[in-house]
Amino acid sequence: MQQGPFGRDPAGIRLDRITHSPNYRDGAFQNLELTPVMPENVSYVGMMRDFIKKDKDNIPPQPIPSIKTDLKALSDSVPTIVWFGHSSYLIKSKGVTVLVDPVFSGYTSPVSFFGKAFAGADVYKVDDMPDVDMLVLSHDHYDHLDFETITKLIPKVKKFYTALGVGAHLERWGVPADRIVEFDWWESQPVATDISLTAVPARHFSGRSFTRGKTLWTAFVLKLHGYNLYLGGDSGYGTHFRAIGEKYGPFDLAILECGQYGKDWPHIHMFPEEVAQAAQDLQAKTILPVHWAKFSLAIHAWNEPIQRLTKKAAEEKLNVTTPKIGEPLMVDNYYPKTVWWNF
Repeated sequence: MQQGPFGRDPAGIRLDRITHSPNYRDGAFQNLELTPVMPENVSYVGMMRDFIKKDKDNIPPQPIPSIKTDLKALSDSVPTIVWFGHSSYLIKSKGVTVLVDPVFSGYTSPVSFFGKAFAGADVYKVDDMPDVDMLVLSHDHYDHLDFETITKLIPKVKKFYTALGVGAHLERWGVPADRIVEFDWWESQPVATDISLTAVPARHFSGRSFTRGKTLWTAFVLKLHGYNLYLGGDSGYGTHFRAIGEKYGPFDLAILECGQYGKDWPHIHMFPEEVAQAAQDLQAKTILPVHWAKFSLAIHAWNEPIQRLTKKAAEEKLNVTTPKIGEPLMVDNYYPKTVWWNF
């Protein structure tokens, strides 16, 4: 039952729920705004030409620095977060452990020779993880939903929380159905005393093969022991950020993608300056930028996203925390700000 990194398309009761979703039309999930993956004026030939001429610093010239933290002994009197590079991170608060979009296989594709992690960026593995109360998955792209990681994590995880349809992959890989909770946008569920999770719209797409839109992509609002956190997943900039901020903000911390953008796919990932605007729309007190420093999925320099974001944030007087991989931050208490990426 655990075979196949591609996963499985939704069927049965799950498919019935999908087809009745207000966000599912014409055989696929739809964004709130018109969102072509590539604009009409973009050609594959042009994209290949850009790829060949990508920035000379697309890959870091030396290993990414990191800190090896004992996650099982992590202090958690307030929500404490450890980022593992790209979009994987752990949140621990008052004995509750949340793990988001874990990718610990060392690559981000269905094959191990493509999409390898940067040297030094892949220092955390499944064995380093404590037992997980909530494993949160934003969507089914390979750099967020990793077959090898998920199958190894199953014995450690109490419950999987994800977007509508993604549970079909998890069940194929051996996760019991009663340990999977799927959300459509705007759906909310109490998880435990003083903890709730709400799925909110993102501007992106899904798919692990040639088909797209069979499963939903989402961000989440996590209310955790009196703190309000925004777990962004992947999203292009759009009007949904302001709507979420008005409905659920302000946020103590917004964890927002910042990296793997490009002029040829401007609607599905944010440029760094848009990340700053999204944080303002969300009414976020602090930004934790993720989706960078581990994999090269675009043609920009590996450290360009953080350089551009911190410059814009300084102009707008926004608070940005910039931990090294593995360096803990404590929400509203301790935000690392070391400039460690200039090499």
